[in-house]
Amino acid sequence: MTGSPGDGGLLPRCLDMIFNSIGPFQAKRFVFKLDDKNGVNVQCEVDALLERQKRDAMPIPKTPSGKRQIDPEFADMINVQDHCKAEEVDEDNVYGVFVSYIEIYNNYIYDLLEETPFEPIKPKPPQSKILREDQNHNMYVTGCTEVEVKSTEEAFEVFWRGQKKRRIANTQLNRESSRSHSVFIIKLAQAPLDADGDNVLQEKEQITLSQLSLVDLAGSERTNRTKAEGNRLREAGNINQSLMTLRTCIEVLRENQMYGTNKMVPYRDSKLTHLFKNYFDGEGKVRMIVCVNPKAEDYEESLQVMRFAEMTQEVEVARPADRPICGLTPGRRFRNQAFREELQRKLEMRGGPISGEAEEQAFSELFLQNFPPLPSCELLDINDDQTLPKVIEVLEKRHKLRQMLTEEIAKTVLAFKTILQEFDSNVASKDNYIQGKLSEKDKIIAEQKMELERLEKKIKTLEYKIDILEKTTTIYEEDKRNLQQELESKSQKLQRQASDKRRMEARLQGMVAETTMKWEKECERRVAAKQLEMQNKLWVKDEKLKQLKAIVTEPKNEKPERPSRVRDREKPLQRSVSPSPAPSAPAVRLRRRRSRSVGERWVDHKPPSNVPTETVMQPQVPHAITVVAASEKALAKCDKYMLTHQELASDGEIETKLIKGDVFKTRGGGQAVQFTEIETLKQESPTGRKRRSSPPNPDQPEDAADSEWTDVETRCSVAVEMRAGSALGPGYQHHAQPKRRKP
Repeated sequence: MTGSPGDGGLLPRCLDMIFNSIGPFQAKRFVFKLDDKNGVNVQCEVDALLERQKRDAMPIPKTPSGKRQIDPEFADMINVQDHCKAEEVDEDNVYGVFVSYIEIYNNYIYDLLEETPFEPIKPKPPQSKILREDQNHNMYVTGCTEVEVKSTEEAFEVFWRGQKKRRIANTQLNRESSRSHSVFIIKLAQAPLDADGDNVLQEKEQITLSQLSLVDLAGSERTNRTKAEGNRLREAGNINQSLMTLRTCIEVLRENQMYGTNKMVPYRDSKLTHLFKNYFDGEGKVRMIVCVNPKAEDYEESLQVMRFAEMTQEVEVARPADRPICGLTPGRRFRNQAFREELQRKLEMRGGPISGEAEEQAFSELFLQNFPPLPSCELLDINDDQTLPKVIEVLEKRHKLRQMLTEEIAKTVLAFKTILQEFDSNVASKDNYIQGKLSEKDKIIAEQKMELERLEKKIKTLEYKIDILEKTTTIYEEDKRNLQQELESKSQKLQRQASDKRRMEARLQGMVAETTMKWEKECERRVAAKQLEMQNKLWVKDEKLKQLKAIVTEPKNEKPERPSRVRDREKPLQRSVSPSPAPSAPAVRLRRRRSRSVGERWVDHKPPSNVPTETVMQPQVPHAITVVAASEKALAKCDKYMLTHQELASDGEIETKLIKGDVFKTRGGGQAVQFTEIETLKQESPTGRKRRSSPPNPDQPEDAADSEWTDVETRCSVAVEMRAGSALGPGYQHHAQPKRRKP
């Protein structure tokens, strides 16, 4: 910001521009006086003179004047260039320049120009300042030192005095690294002259206060490069946080400008953005100068800085500022100056140059010298006739001379009025010419504004269309992603179904192989059982033939036996052959099926192979459904089950067993039977002789005992499951074959 020796930076160039433009129009010192509320007042000449006398009486060193030597530390940085100035400066105004210098350190504001008393024992730390808002909603630092300056050298010396107090530190990357943001504020006060063009107009509403703030931002830091720790780390964090807040504010401003939104800009998150809130809101203009390092290792940081600078170029916030209207005639300063010069020229032609009170005295003396001297007016004699006529003659001469002077003055005044009228006419013609040019320029500006408005409307329309296209593209992309996800999910589902199908095929193949093996074994068992049954039938026939032969050959005196009983006893028991029991689900006792109105219903299972007995005691079951083979339909209607089973006892008699059980529903939808008790009906001979209805079969297989229950299972078409707690010891639980569900 300060530049280098021989080449001044931004600050000396700005100061040169200001003082070269307002140099001849500056007001005397202390004519403008700043108040504590970011305003400015105009003092009269007497108050300003008293202030200057007090300043001259103080022992403190004054700010340098034009004749004082410049400090050699910054003398090379100041290069005054007279050609650098603004052309359109209102000459009917007077100006005053005030400077102040502050820094923002760890998000606190400190005054760098504040004079603190030196205390070597216990030095006091600097006091932070507070941000306030004035009546025009402009932000300012209250209690900040503001110095009035009259030249570039004086302003730069004030800046250099505050620069020495700025906080700097040594880091890994920079020997004098700035640890704070510094702000050098230049205030320009402007007030119009009165109607005579001599003094400043004493109206506060006509005073304009402009402000130029030169901000030196501290650079963002990465701790892994600067190796900062302790206070340096805290300072780096505050610097980065304030810069991030500045970036966020600019991004929100850009978003509000581009999309027409009204998001709140977070100015208050940092003192830096809060101080310059009015500039971003359109009360001023913001210009940014970016410094980058061409080193390769700083490429990423330089790229981020350039992206930020590119984004800031797109932010445009403008708000027109109303200037106070002064109803005084323009050009009054130069007009008054021309009048004084002309008057001085005329007086020089008459009697030499005059100035001030001396001019008035010389003019009166010259005027009196042109009159003839008065004679002595003393009358000593009554008959004196010469004194009065002489006095009358002199007075008449003086009267004539006075009339001549009066006429000459009138002519001079008339000539001067004519000159003034000509001057006014020239000024009026120039004003008319200027007004015509201004009207033409205004028309051109109006046309250009209309063209700009048309282009802005077109831009907004195009931006709206772009937004619609972007939204449509986003919707299409979202639909594309959804369809891709759906396609992937369906392909995965198909893959899972294919793998499940392969597993099911492998499982079914295994089940088919297992079932085939089971049926092969069952067929072999049935063939063996059929062969055994045929052998038994042949043995029974042989036995009957033997008995018939014995009856035929038996002597007649022997008592005949009851052929019916012998026939019944010798009749072999037939066994039904049925397929092996199908595997059934384990029984689950869901709910006991009972009928409250009719009572318990029974399924009376009587296989067709049972032999009718001629006993007196016969089992009678009320409300029974008699079946020859157990069926799921019959079991579903009843809640009790009874199986009639017959077998040969060890003495050759027929033993009838009534196996009872309860009927339950299973989880698979079938019926389950749990046997609870067995009733046995047995017929014996009164003589106690054991009869054998048939000889033992020597070829009985080893699993003959198991075949008896196999016949029961075959008759019932149910499964047998061991269950503890029955009266038989190991209990029997029969399950009806459940319905097979389709896979």
